[in-house]
Amino acid sequence: MPSSNRLRHLPSVERVLTAPAGPGLFARFRRADGVDAVRAELAAARERLAAHEGMAAPSAEEVLAAVAARLETATALRIRAVVNATGVVLHTNLGRALLADTAVDAVASVAAHPANLEYDLDRGVRGDRDDLVADDLHALTGAEAATVVNNNAAAVLLALNTLAEGREVIVSRGELIEIGGSFRIPDVMAKSAAILREVGTTNRTHPADYRAAITDRTALLLKVHTSNYRIVGFTSDVPLDALVALGRAHGVPVMEDLGSGALVDLSAYGLPKEPVVAERIGLGADLVTFSGDKLLGGPQAGLIVGRRELVERIRRNPLKRALRCDKLTLAALAATLRLYRTAPDLPTALPTLRWLTRPLAAMDAVGRDAATQLRTALGTDYVIELVDSAAEVGSGALPVTHLPSKAVSIAHPTVSANEIERRFRSADPPILGRVRDGRFLLDLRGIFCAADLVPGGRV
Repeated sequence: MPSSNRLRHLPSVERVLTAPAGPGLFARFRRADGVDAVRAELAAARERLAAHEGMAAPSAEEVLAAVAARLETATALRIRAVVNATGVVLHTNLGRALLADTAVDAVASVAAHPANLEYDLDRGVRGDRDDLVADDLHALTGAEAATVVNNNAAAVLLALNTLAEGREVIVSRGELIEIGGSFRIPDVMAKSAAILREVGTTNRTHPADYRAAITDRTALLLKVHTSNYRIVGFTSDVPLDALVALGRAHGVPVMEDLGSGALVDLSAYGLPKEPVVAERIGLGADLVTFSGDKLLGGPQAGLIVGRRELVERIRRNPLKRALRCDKLTLAALAATLRLYRTAPDLPTALPTLRWLTRPLAAMDAVGRDAATQLRTALGTDYVIELVDSAAEVGSGALPVTHLPSKAVSIAHPTVSANEIERRFRSADPPILGRVRDGRFLLDLRGIFCAADLVPGGRV
């Protein structure tokens, strides 16, 4: 039949809308969206009929089925839960730290109900949202005061703008770091309206370099933790206590950007030691900024702790309102901080520490189970093995640390590793691994249930 005749057999928009299954479908979606989807599907059908001789025109029911799939896809949420088998614990692209159960419960509670975000229940007057976490941060860091914004970059920006707008901030050249997304400390400083004064060289900076640069235009001495890289060899930097002594001698406050920011000594859990916030405050830092969603294991947030007078100035900055956290973030952060004070076994309670300290034997057991299930699900053509692997902390934390891990390796004689990766990524939920040496690897550091690695259908 010529395509012109076949086109005449296409159902009309109205006929599709009034098909038996139509009312039930369109009760779930706006009618306008349904009409648009029907028209789009009929237009696509016309193109297919014109391009393929012998193809029959679809019935109203067939068009309606395609419209249903189109509407489901169009209205599905873009953000989805995924399975992180990449071997990167704090994966920036995957949302970094997982929240503890108590933090999830706290978020759900305040999300579904009004909350005392800025209301003092004891006095019956307006309160301050920082008060929700101030006591815990004081107890955990020893700082006089604290405030919270939406991430650590915002914390640095706000602190610099408050304390050094139009004045100089002295930084070692070796600490002018770039973090993910080409976000650089000099750029943050420029946006804060502070003036960058570099001292020293890339690999060596001495107290005399800072001393020579201090003038009456100096507002701040800034130390930045090089959390996402290391310089080795002929190097020298100025320790925080020496920088604090220099600042005290010249009446200049010292601020440290810790980036990841640990609240406990990670070496107690068999991990490399990172600067602990309380230790930096104890060494005399006037301000310390750090992230909530990296080594701390909470929600995305930027925490500023330190001397009360400086923190109060920061809180009065009009930018603070633009950068403040909402009730969901503060609920999650408060619950996470409370775990640090009350949990008898922190790695059990906090997912980030649980992932980082997981024993190889546990991964090996899950891996053997996953390999068996995958052989059943994928078929005998796939070569599936349990292999040694190396995981990373991620998000710039502990950059030279490789965590011993296990992985399920998947290969096929005719299907490329990249194609296997794509098929797993297309599963529901998406299963994300990595390709290495011609094999698709599913790292087990963050996998606690073997079935999580098995796609719903054959790949």
